[in-house]
Amino acid sequence: MMADRAGAGQRDEQEVAQLVKKLSDQTRRLAQQEIALAKAELAVKAKAAGIAGGLFGAAGLIGLFALVTLTAALVLVLATVLAAWLAALIVAAVYLLTAAVLGLLGRARMTQATPLAPTQAIESVKEDIAWLKNRVKYAKR
Repeated sequence: MMADRAGAGQRDEQEVAQLVKKLSDQTRRLAQQEIALAKAELAVKAKAAGIAGGLFGAAGLIGLFALVTLTAALVLVLATVLAAWLAALIVAAVYLLTAAVLGLLGRARMTQATPLAPTQAIESVKEDIAWLKNRVKYAKR
């Protein structure tokens, strides 16, 4: 009878060791998968941000060409009723005031920007941790 108990104890210890090894392997695999998900998510976001940045740059350059042309036209129109230097000074002052207002608005909006974090991967890891904690609780019972 003692031999049966000793044999059963060894089998239990072996089963527990196998379960711990399996848990360790699955945890490692899960961590690798979560890292791969985070990398993939960041790659997609970075590519989209890069394309958007290029489009914004092109739009800005074309807008600058238009602004220069409109500036010359505005100075020429004002120069018909004022001295040319005064017309140019007024247009420059309006542009400086506009730039200051836009700069302040941009700074305020920048603080509201959300961080570029892999949100799906973070949520998935949180769910995995909660699941694992729950499994450990039930395993202890």
